[in-house]
Amino acid sequence: MHAYAVTAEGSAITDIQVPTPRPAGNEVLLKVERSGVCHTDTHLRQGGYDLGSRGRLRLADRGISYPLVMGHEVVGSVEQVGEDVTGTAPGDLRLVYPWIGCGDCRQCAANRDNYCAAGRNIGVARYGGYADHVLVPDEKYLVDIAGLDPSWAATLACSGLTAFAAVRKVDLSDPDDPVVVIGAGGVGLTAVATLRALGHRAICAVDLSEQNLRIATELGASVTVPGSSDALGKEIVRTVGEPVAAVIDFVNNSATATAGYQAVRKGGELVQVGLFGGELIAPTALTALRMITIRGSFVGTPGDLHDLVGLAKRGVLPRIPITEVPFAAESVQQALDQLEQGGVSGRIVLRAGS
Repeated sequence: MHAYAVTAEGSAITDIQVPTPRPAGNEVLLKVERSGVCHTDTHLRQGGYDLGSRGRLRLADRGISYPLVMGHEVVGSVEQVGEDVTGTAPGDLRLVYPWIGCGDCRQCAANRDNYCAAGRNIGVARYGGYADHVLVPDEKYLVDIAGLDPSWAATLACSGLTAFAAVRKVDLSDPDDPVVVIGAGGVGLTAVATLRALGHRAICAVDLSEQNLRIATELGASVTVPGSSDALGKEIVRTVGEPVAAVIDFVNNSATATAGYQAVRKGGELVQVGLFGGELIAPTALTALRMITIRGSFVGTPGDLHDLVGLAKRGVLPRIPITEVPFAAESVQQALDQLEQGGVSGRIVLRAGS
């Protein structure tokens, strides 16, 4: 099968040929129809993550080998199934939950694959959706998306799931408690849409792009703040009118993390999601005195994805902008370059056959 791969740390995307896998047991082989392009893939292409003063986390040091076939927002049609598969048949169109655990630990047994310390994620440790086919290790990781646009549905596996799970970590009992979303790219816009779909009214969106802020307003943001402000934390508080109940940071670099810390009120929550890199240096005494909760959020559980797809099927989840491009090595390369340069509103999705 064709696959579009990073063949070495920092290399360009290359069209390679690899054997088409044959499913066995509970495995399912899908022909890829859509594959979303995620900003996380820009970090994977670079080979790691910025850890601030602690240096760099390299994928190679975590056992990730090359060629690396990325792509974790996958919709495909079932082509073959293993002999133990009972609920899925050839021809079924399915969304793939990609954040697959080891299958043996307590977290995996509790269906919390994304908490697994030895995850085998599709598009990272397993060949992903930048290919003709993708092998899914168990049919339980497939979600029926009947009635949904496949391109939009593909983005729910990461962009949607990451936003949905992060929003769920915030106390939304008062719809007028101000919640701030930093970063209004594909994931942040989905968070704004999700907050609105869940009935929240006080939503502040922060981004460098005026166009992204306009889209955020259309999706439900009540106020917006330009991310270029020199005193971003103070500007958020000034615009909202008070220190905020929660900040969900989809950028999460040193500047935005500091701004979020400064903007939350006493007893507030700072949810760190983005992987842009850096560090948060916070006064320990103030964290205690202000009773601030700081927590990380990484994608979501299989149950979260099913709940999110259900929300989409009920028609209450606003759509983010989707740009479809042909399925080819050049398209993957150009899409990743665009994401790295910050020039994308919404999500880019590769479409087979286009």
